[in-house]
Amino acid sequence: MKKLKRGTVPLFALFVGFFFLINLLIPNEYLLSQETELRPGEIMVIAHYKEKIKERLLATGNVEIHYKNIKLLADRVELNTETRDVYAEGNVVIQMPNEVMSAEKIHFNLDSSQGELKKVFGMVQPTVFYEAEILERKDISLYSFRKAKITSCTQPVPRWSFSCSRADFKKDDYIKMWNTVFSIRKIPIFYFPYLRYPLNRERATGFLMPQLGYSGVKGMVYSQSFYWALKRNMDATFNFDYFSSRGIGGGLEYRYLFSAGTGGNVKFYYFRYKQDQEYESPAASAYLLRLSHNQPLPFKFSLVANVNHQSSFNFLREFDNNFKRALIFNRTSQVYLSRAWSYFNFNARVSRFETYFAQINNSVIKYSLPEIRFSLSSLKIFDPLYFRFSLYFNHWQYGWHQQYLNNNQLHSQSLSISPTFNVPFTSISWFTLNSSFSANFNYHFQSYAPNVRLIVDEPLLIKNYISHIELVGPVFNRIFYDSQGYPKVKHIIEPSIIYHYENPVSPSYINRLIIAGWYYRNHYIRYSLTNRILVKQRGMPREIFTLGLSQTFSLDAENSPMAKYAVDGKIHAFSDISGYLRFYPSRRYTLDMSVFFNPYDMIFSRIRIGANVGSIRDPLYFRINWYRSINPYYRSILSDRNQISFYGGVNIPKLALRAEAAVDYNILQKELLYSAFVLVYQYQCLDIKASCRIFYFRETPEVQFRITFGLGNVGKTTDFLGGMEL
Repeated sequence: MKKLKRGTVPLFALFVGFFFLINLLIPNEYLLSQETELRPGEIMVIAHYKEKIKERLLATGNVEIHYKNIKLLADRVELNTETRDVYAEGNVVIQMPNEVMSAEKIHFNLDSSQGELKKVFGMVQPTVFYEAEILERKDISLYSFRKAKITSCTQPVPRWSFSCSRADFKKDDYIKMWNTVFSIRKIPIFYFPYLRYPLNRERATGFLMPQLGYSGVKGMVYSQSFYWALKRNMDATFNFDYFSSRGIGGGLEYRYLFSAGTGGNVKFYYFRYKQDQEYESPAASAYLLRLSHNQPLPFKFSLVANVNHQSSFNFLREFDNNFKRALIFNRTSQVYLSRAWSYFNFNARVSRFETYFAQINNSVIKYSLPEIRFSLSSLKIFDPLYFRFSLYFNHWQYGWHQQYLNNNQLHSQSLSISPTFNVPFTSISWFTLNSSFSANFNYHFQSYAPNVRLIVDEPLLIKNYISHIELVGPVFNRIFYDSQGYPKVKHIIEPSIIYHYENPVSPSYINRLIIAGWYYRNHYIRYSLTNRILVKQRGMPREIFTLGLSQTFSLDAENSPMAKYAVDGKIHAFSDISGYLRFYPSRRYTLDMSVFFNPYDMIFSRIRIGANVGSIRDPLYFRINWYRSINPYYRSILSDRNQISFYGGVNIPKLALRAEAAVDYNILQKELLYSAFVLVYQYQCLDIKASCRIFYFRETPEVQFRITFGLGNVGKTTDFLGGMEL
């Protein structure tokens, strides 16, 4: 045997000793973790103890299994290396892309990602947390739960959660739950036999969170909506309302949007009254229909349809929780057909307007069947002469509801042709003169018989000539500069005067005209003065202040609009002095004011003031509107008005809280008409809205409480009749 060279044995012994020391000091799992990436289909198992018998591998003690994009951790694992079936128990954790689950025991297949987990906790991105007694993973995106609890809140004690006996979970799509209890913190609030919770960010079909309420007049209130995402361009919302003391109602809102601008929405609501001895309803049921539709047509025509109809004004007053809309007693239905090209415009309309007067329980109704306008805008003939033209046809009916029942409403057809020549003068910057001459030819197909209020088919032609001259100027202005010599503020004073003349029409013709109202002759002088203040912002001028005054003097007072305001046979020639003020210093602050002053009675006949501060995104926001009117001519016939309304709110970010209030007060009668208070809590996964409204204007004043919740991707059921308004 060949002898080793001197020094060789000590070097080999040193190497073996070093390797043995490394194995003693460094855990086996650390060494394995330094291996290169797994080859496709390869399984890596790390554990304190491993034993393999054929295809069966048993591992205990901090077991890790790495396979494809799955990482499994457990205290004890049995693995079939051929079928990839795993049984694990004790602190089991499975990590997969966008998902983590922990359980006490699992039976799981690494290839199919299918299996069963017991007493499992999990999280699916972005933020869906769940726990269940049993989870059956049917494929990579579909799970089934038994005795589960689900939430999207990240707090240690979730702000809200669903507890259910059974649930189906489809990743990035939905969660279906049966026998579900909704809880805030640990307090049960609602029970749902079935609930579908959407997980994606897109619109999803399902029930919205219900709205609960109570009213002293209507009893317990329950509102539930179901949202149906039909397609990307259309959806529908079904609504159910239950009022324990008054009845039940249901509604449908359908919205759609098609190519080329076709779109609109339809809203229908039907209510069935509860018949009892305490409340006697005027009818067994009531309904409302609201429609809005826009559609382009061939040859560049466009169609617009609007319908706002309710079967009963009393129903609207009693059930519509939008204060402004509940006091509007109108029904409207109209269809427009229009086209614009070059200098021409065409409009046709079929319409019905009805205004209801509750004091006399009667309505005024007007039909246009149809109403057609055709016009030519200003066309330059030669400098400085311009020509415009309009044609107007109207087949109309007008009268009280009782007149329609007796078939004695007013009705007629008329055709008006109006050519106009216009001569503007704008060569001087501080002076503008605009003069025009028009000829009106009004052909009425029907008229009253002479000396009798009987409509006959005798045509009547009325010729009317109009001269109109408007002078603006001389305009004065002054520019104010900042400290660096740049223009900052500009003040403009703009006086103007208008002279308008219409030739008189013979009274014999006027008495035969079929018109809905008065016939006026406009022959007047109107003078005004306007102040404007502009500031330079971002290189552009912006008007922040406007103050205007104007008055009209009638040169034929007996045939002017002032004729109907005669007092003791005396007709005044001067109109009220009107003034308006607009102050918009910034986006957050606005002030609008208009005033009418009667120079004969020395009173303000009308005052309107509106002030606005901030918006709903600001810490503090509110708006105030005050309206006051006095009729100095018919004090005994037309009632005066003096009313103020307030709406405002405050945001408290630290508490994730927004508080809003609204009040409408009749100063003249010293009584409240409406008041409301709303609290909105929004923080991460929870959105709560609670409101208290008091409707003083209703026949029986009503105090109403409502509460609803928004939970992550599930929206709130809103008041189908009242909308989103406070």
